Amino acid sequence: MPGRRPDDPPLHFDAHVFVCCNRRPDGHPRGSCAAKGSERLRDYMKARAKELRLPRVRINAAGCLDRCELGPCVVIYPEGVWYRISSTADVDAVLQRHLAAGERVAELLLPADPPAP
Repeated sequence: MPGRRPDDPPLHFDAHVFVCCNRRPDGHPRGSCAAKGSERLRDYMKARAKELRLPRVRINAAGCLDRCELGPCVVIYPEGVWYRISSTADVDAVLQRHLAAGERVAELLLPADPPAP
């Protein structure tokens, strides 16, 4: 996968957080992040990021990120790090440890995708 090139324009945001807010029908075998509370957690994350005055961080709702059975899911770019957030405490951990301190929140990391056959 190509990375950033020296002639690319500067990044508009240092971090872009996508929160899956996909909603499947009730009873769907894969479930959905929205049914697990992702919309409420996204709203909290947006407000909390502002309270913490995290510079150049954007929190966005996303459609299906194709991992709803593991969710509620978030992915943070440019790193491409995936987390499962189930509570406001999880959101705070991601904001404070990943986005503010540059660490990883190991206990919330999603497993890697299995290799393609």
